[in-house]
Amino acid sequence: MTNALFTTSSAVRPSYAKPDMSLIIGTFYFFYFALIGVHIIFVPKILSMVGYNAMDIGIIFASAPLVRFIVPFLFLKGFKLDHKAFIAALILMVLGAIAFYPALTSFWPLLISNIVFGIGISLLLPYIEVIALEHIGKESYGKIRLFGSLGFIAVALVLVRYLDEPKIGIDFLIAMALATSILGALIGSLENKKNAATLEITENIHAFNPLAHLGLWIGFLLMQVSFGPFYNFFTIYATDHGISLNMTVWLWSFGVVVEILMFYFQGPLLRTNLYRLLQLTAFFTALRWLIVAAFPDNITLLFVSQSLHALSFALFHTVSISILFSLYGAKRLAQQFFFGISYGLGGFLGALGSGILYQYAPSWLFIGGAVAAFGAVIAFGIHRKHLRQAV
Repeated sequence: MTNALFTTSSAVRPSYAKPDMSLIIGTFYFFYFALIGVHIIFVPKILSMVGYNAMDIGIIFASAPLVRFIVPFLFLKGFKLDHKAFIAALILMVLGAIAFYPALTSFWPLLISNIVFGIGISLLLPYIEVIALEHIGKESYGKIRLFGSLGFIAVALVLVRYLDEPKIGIDFLIAMALATSILGALIGSLENKKNAATLEITENIHAFNPLAHLGLWIGFLLMQVSFGPFYNFFTIYATDHGISLNMTVWLWSFGVVVEILMFYFQGPLLRTNLYRLLQLTAFFTALRWLIVAAFPDNITLLFVSQSLHALSFALFHTVSISILFSLYGAKRLAQQFFFGISYGLGGFLGALGSGILYQYAPSWLFIGGAVAAFGAVIAFGIHRKHLRQAV
């Protein structure tokens, strides 16, 4: 283990991005996270509107992350996350989104549609994130990634005004999927041409061993488990406690505003001990869920809890992918497993667990999230201890 992992110094990456590629990547982030915004903010509410109960919604939303967890293991068996696989993922994402139309009122067809959608989105960010870090670098990454946050907040503020019937929400889902696929195809084409003109680096997937840093991966898993109640049920939870849908969207939007600010100004923080930052973000995530659990109808304190999104999502995400970018030579595979283990398996367990909790013990919904986040604090702490012993 080298000291380079504790700082953001990067000897080989450029400190600037090509203007054309950085703009295209930023625009991709805008539409991709607008798509995610429709999916996690409004689709649960849409399913509730057409008659699905909390358990049904939990199962449906657990399917996509489960697929996201399984897919990276295929790449250990010979599959490659290359240009062709990326284009196939874009196509699957669009087809899955379109299939929501005919499947919306039938559980099994809707479940299959969400799985197809999940397969598509599971491959997009690992491919794009490595390109972004290679072109932009760690400290400037947030200033491009914040365009994703802008897309998320924009679609939230627009769609809440027009969501009078489920069909409108699905229209937005399809439109964002199409825009994402167009930008993704453009990035993939440019990157493919660059690799064709230069010697393409082949990653050594056999050197990738998550078990060598088990505490780190357990922490990633538990952090995303803790987000299960938030991503899948926060809109329903808030409105069930008397918060209007309009105010709930403002709560979502405020979280994204502080996320944007963190992405823009986080550069100096990334020059400190990344592993300590990781542990702190987990601690404040646990505090965040405790506030939501204790004060579900207090708008002021809900805004306080949303302010912690700057730490629990924005800073956590950048620190995590930066550590993995430095830690493993198989960079795309490491990012795939990050999204697979955390957003995949963690998202699956979080969605399923939160569905069960909200069905049978709704007052414990965010207590469960806090317990998972405290588990991540312990896991990251154990990992830091092992690192100190190894140095």
